[in-house]
Amino acid sequence: MAQTHEIVFLFDVDNTLLDNDRVVADLGAYLDKQFGHERREHYFSIFEELRQQLGYADYLGALQRYRIAHPTDPGLLKVSSFLVDYPFANRLFPNSLDAIAHCQKWGPAVVLSDGDVVFQPRKVERSGIYEAVEGRVLIYIHKEQMLADVEARHPAKHYVLVDDKVRILTAVKQIWKDKLTSVFPRQGHYAMDAASVRSYPTPDITVERIGDLVGVDFGNKVGK
Repeated sequence: MAQTHEIVFLFDVDNTLLDNDRVVADLGAYLDKQFGHERREHYFSIFEELRQQLGYADYLGALQRYRIAHPTDPGLLKVSSFLVDYPFANRLFPNSLDAIAHCQKWGPAVVLSDGDVVFQPRKVERSGIYEAVEGRVLIYIHKEQMLADVEARHPAKHYVLVDDKVRILTAVKQIWKDKLTSVFPRQGHYAMDAASVRSYPTPDITVERIGDLVGVDFGNKVGK
């Protein structure tokens, strides 16, 4: 039986701990260089279509589908290497790992992310996040639908969820209610979509950047 903690902290990855918008921009620039603008746009159209089908971002899956349309493209292997070997540690938001360490004064930190089963774990490992959370990593297709599994693996009296998507914070809050403290770092394109953010209830805690969590006393904030 897993130990029940007073508090467990759940951290999203993309645009919460790691600047995924910059990763995508770097990928776009590299695709432009290897394929040209027209084929770059084709890749991203495949990517968006696949995201609608799967419910999460699948960069390698989109590349596989791109390959079907362009089987002789000489840049395919280079783009594959670009993705797999990308220096994700360089794209961590400032003090993101310090924020994890700070929160672990009150309870263990766990990665709670959506994504595929190859690229997303690679991102978590190469960025240094895996080590920071001591290997406690959960990656689902729709994480807000997997809360029972989260509770079984990391039981706690209270959870703190840190996520750049207010939609996710709201969905989890509707299920866990007072058992959850929702934390919203205003980073990335989802968080900057003011109309979308206003359409959901205000999270319990809002910070301008993930590094600001090092100044939050969760002993006073949680459950208040």
